[in-house]
Amino acid sequence: MDFGAGGDDFSGGDHRDSSDPHRRKKRYHRHTAHQIQRLEATFKECPHPDEKTRMQLSRELSLAPRQIKFWFQNRRTQMKAQYERADNSALRTENDKIRCENITIREALKNVICPSCGVPPVSEDPYFDEQKLRIENVQLKEELDRVSSIAAKYIGRPISQLPPLQPIHVSSLDLSMSSYGGHGMAGPSIDLDLDLLPGSSTGALSNLPFSTMSISDMDKSLMADIAGNAMDELIRLLQTNEPLWMKSADGREVLNLGSYERIFPRANTHLKNPNIRIEASRDSGVVIMNGLALVDLFMDTSKWMELFPTIVSRAITIEVISSGILGSQIGTLQLMYEELQVLSPLVPTRQIYFLRFCQQIEQGSWAIVDVSYDLPHQESQFASSCKAHRLPSGCLIQDMPNGYSKVTWVENWEIEDRAPIHRLYRDLIHSGLAFGAERWLSTLQRICERFACLMVTGNSTRDIGGVIPSPEGKRSMMKLAQRMVNNFCASINPSNGEQWTTLSGSNEFEVRAALHKSTDPGQPNAVVLGAATTIWLPISAQNIFNFFRDERTRPQWDVLSNQNPVQEVAHIANGAHPGNCISVLRALNTNQNMLILQESCIDKSGSLVVYGPVDLQSINIAMSGADPSCIALLPSGFTISPDGRQQDQLQAGESDHGASTSSSIGIGGSSAGSLVTIVFQILVSSPSAKMSQESVATVNNLISNTVRQIKAALNCTTS
Repeated sequence: MDFGAGGDDFSGGDHRDSSDPHRRKKRYHRHTAHQIQRLEATFKECPHPDEKTRMQLSRELSLAPRQIKFWFQNRRTQMKAQYERADNSALRTENDKIRCENITIREALKNVICPSCGVPPVSEDPYFDEQKLRIENVQLKEELDRVSSIAAKYIGRPISQLPPLQPIHVSSLDLSMSSYGGHGMAGPSIDLDLDLLPGSSTGALSNLPFSTMSISDMDKSLMADIAGNAMDELIRLLQTNEPLWMKSADGREVLNLGSYERIFPRANTHLKNPNIRIEASRDSGVVIMNGLALVDLFMDTSKWMELFPTIVSRAITIEVISSGILGSQIGTLQLMYEELQVLSPLVPTRQIYFLRFCQQIEQGSWAIVDVSYDLPHQESQFASSCKAHRLPSGCLIQDMPNGYSKVTWVENWEIEDRAPIHRLYRDLIHSGLAFGAERWLSTLQRICERFACLMVTGNSTRDIGGVIPSPEGKRSMMKLAQRMVNNFCASINPSNGEQWTTLSGSNEFEVRAALHKSTDPGQPNAVVLGAATTIWLPISAQNIFNFFRDERTRPQWDVLSNQNPVQEVAHIANGAHPGNCISVLRALNTNQNMLILQESCIDKSGSLVVYGPVDLQSINIAMSGADPSCIALLPSGFTISPDGRQQDQLQAGESDHGASTSSSIGIGGSSAGSLVTIVFQILVSSPSAKMSQESVATVNNLISNTVRQIKAALNCTTS
């Protein structure tokens, strides 16, 4: 039946009495040519007429509204069927065409001949197929043996006992999945607007051997198991006191190795190796930052470096093995590379590959664990004089009211010294202070105070008012000083392959120097000569810090100021301690267009005084609130730390330093003296990769004169 052209309307008739068998027969109505023509014209304009249009057609064509409605429904159905028939026909045509091409290609392949010899190609020899499989099997077996040896080392059982690849191990202390929903439990994450180090985590990855390897599913399963077991061990280390932890003579928490070996036995332990020494410590304190913000910072490699520029000289995320839950960092597992430093060229960096795993313990409480992970050819890559292996270490972060957090930190290291430690740093490193939990936690507390000051819009009572006109200017100045400190710390242990060269040595001190290309965004493309030395002084670190940061005593040690007095023209507080601050200094009776930007900072682990010349125009740009990233910086300065020696040690071996014991107590109450590293950076006019005799003489004289003036000012001429 043709609903449109034929004009038949199947309207269904009147169904009000459909139960009557005599009325069940459907009635048909044939429309006139005029009615069909009018309906077709309307359909072309509007296939779905509204009720008003249908009523108008009903009056005009003397048809019931119901008949109009059914005519349009039938017409739309007819058009849809026509379109489908046309599509089917086109598809059949295309299908036939492809089938013909298929047949043609198949026939052509039967007649292919080799263009070189003119004969048909022969099928590949099954012997070669078998050889390929044998080679692949050998490669897979080597991979299995490598992973199995790592598994036996870390988790005490061979790979054959490992479960198949599965989600990250979750211990019994974890909450259910529903507990991760919503961030209200910890407050919103704070954007700290960190001024990232240029190139800190990009470009350097290509230098690592692991960047050319692929991580298999078996590797990922093994990493997940290692991280899960490390997290369980860390939580026990964090929550257990005696007998795992005991107090040292200076009041620090150190690991009881006998109890540790009994509680955490290992199949292939390094502890029985006589050349291995253990550094393990624990510390806890309150930090002015909420827990979720800390977790986000710790799991971001670049921000991790920004938190700890004095400890972390380089950090790279090799690969994210497992992503977090519900868009958070909870459950994230990362393979990372890191270089840790003491701020002196006399101490080599500790280089490790490790796994970092984040887990939520309960509402408002998170744990982050680091554990070493050995990679192929790692030994050949690390040419360091110290082989470092990180046992489960990390921290527990617990939210407190008003945006504070309690952080408990554990550091647990196995160290094999392949070369003697420099005599000045032997006690500090062997005591565990150099890379211990106390240093990490005190640095974190100081940096978080600095971030809090960065976000405060008003001026501190200790700030000099009227010079920095706005909160934006204060933030810009703080960012500029932060970049200066980061540049200074990175220059002491450069991560781009430059090596320190000993220029001169004596019983008192030795000068070391290194050339490197400037990478500072505002610095011209030039070669920078860095020179440094470390000296021991029989004075507390606090007193030495006060001496260096006080502008009134600056002429006594700053050989470049020509003994001219210095005036502080701007001051920004950086924390609760008055020594944590940023200063703008002007040397009187000299060029008034050149100022000195200085940042000083101090915590329990030590202190820094970093400064650099900046012209007046650049300072005005920063104080106005503009982006300070274009301002050139070439910082120099001092690092100060306790020497790690006890009073009784000093009396027994004072000949090592050649100094008297009449000294005050250093930071922490147990140190008898301090280690001071002096660093200068100088632009070299010659682009040569070698140090000229003139440059060597310049830095030797500069450092020698500085050391002599410092000792004279502090009454240490006999040391």
